[in-house]
Amino acid sequence: RIMRPDDANVAGNVHGGTILKMIEEAGAIISTRHCNSQAGEPCVAALARVERTDFLSPVCIGEVANVSAEITYTSRHSVEVQVNVLSENILTGAKKVTNKATLWYVPLSLKNVNKVLEVPPIQYVRKEQEDEGRKRYEEQKLDRLETKQRNGDMIFPVINPEPHTVGYSQSSLIHLVGPSDCTLLGFVHGGVTMKLMDEVAGIVAARHCKTNIVTASVDAINFHEKIKKGSVITISGRMTFTSNKSMEIEVFVDADPFVDEPRERYRAVSAFFTYVSLSREGKPLPVPQLLTETEDEKRRFEEGKGRYLQTKAKRQAQLQQAARQ
Repeated sequence: RIMRPDDANVAGNVHGGTILKMIEEAGAIISTRHCNSQAGEPCVAALARVERTDFLSPVCIGEVANVSAEITYTSRHSVEVQVNVLSENILTGAKKVTNKATLWYVPLSLKNVNKVLEVPPIQYVRKEQEDEGRKRYEEQKLDRLETKQRNGDMIFPVINPEPHTVGYSQSSLIHLVGPSDCTLLGFVHGGVTMKLMDEVAGIVAARHCKTNIVTASVDAINFHEKIKKGSVITISGRMTFTSNKSMEIEVFVDADPFVDEPRERYRAVSAFFTYVSLSREGKPLPVPQLLTETEDEKRRFEEGKGRYLQTKAKRQAQLQQAARQ
């Protein structure tokens, strides 16, 4: 679809959350189609996880975003979908790949939303494809469990915070989940949640550096639990790490199931977003150093630095391998 002004920031760059929402919609369509391709209980595919997603190039107002999805692996109860986003300048005909993402879905029965159904298998061209897919499945399954175990932090307001501290830029958004946010089963679309998360992360980044900012990448987004229609969700974001030209922001979603639910607030989604600061000409700008004050902030900074160095090393290894080929 064509990108319009309400999809973009003041500089004309399309919000990362808008792209993430389109990616998730494509994944949900192809997964739900596949899971209903054989006789059995009707179901809807629910998003469980999004692997790291890099924003290779910004999409601008007036360009057309083409989203394509392909199922690349199925386990007994999950589907792996690879999604590519291609932007097209319809005036010049120029095209460029802007995003490549991997998403995992599980099929939930329309009759019983807590029942996960079996996934019809796919046919692999080569045995190696199945083996590689199984390896990715085991890795993401382990990472999801580890992430869920360390999700306990909360964000509290800070009185009169100093500029460039964690408390100065941290932000929260409260949203009542309505019918338009939800699937046929009455639970929030993963894409809706990711779009809200990107909005909060963008506010944190803009507050920190006071410039135009764009999403550079999103670390794995883990959907720990479903969010039901009628819930009130709080999307919170805080700066965890800054390098010379990038900012890492932790974002998590907590749900309060107020309607006909005696349940306590719970952590539903968590992720790390990376942003870069841009000049009016679209050139990268230096990012102000994050000032850490507490031991927890210092610990999170070091953890973020580790993720940054790991990603940097992986990218350099990929460039070296591409050069050899």
